[in-house]
Amino acid sequence: MLDIKIKYRTESVPRIETLSKGDWIDLACPYSLEYKKGDTVTVNFGVAMELPSGYEAHLAPRSSTFQHTGLILTNGVGVIDNSYNGDNDYWGAKFYAVRDGVITGGQRLCQFRLMENQPELTFTEVHHLGNEDRGGYGSTGK
Repeated sequence: MLDIKIKYRTESVPRIETLSKGDWIDLACPYSLEYKKGDTVTVNFGVAMELPSGYEAHLAPRSSTFQHTGLILTNGVGVIDNSYNGDNDYWGAKFYAVRDGVITGGQRLCQFRLMENQPELTFTEVHHLGNEDRGGYGSTGK
């Protein structure tokens, strides 16, 4: 079991809970926020964490976020490495609003999971890979 140190910005920030089902852990917006179509919406989740050495967090929107809010995570997925671990390194996300809307305080918008860091890699240049072609980019499912 991994132990993660977590610092909450204020007492009003929703506490993170471990899950009995699933592998992703929800992050909630600690405040209410109104936005208009076309806005870039920045959410500070109010949590800073010290991740274990050798791990990073992958942050993604919850499956219902777009349906309920009309918000799209601007970079599709966020990566928080374990060096982002200072007292003021609060986790956040930027969204693009495709319609007017409101986030209510405590609303769960994103989820994260810990992943092991990529192992050290080397690249060897070759003239042929020696494998059968699958048909190139976009060929899956044809």
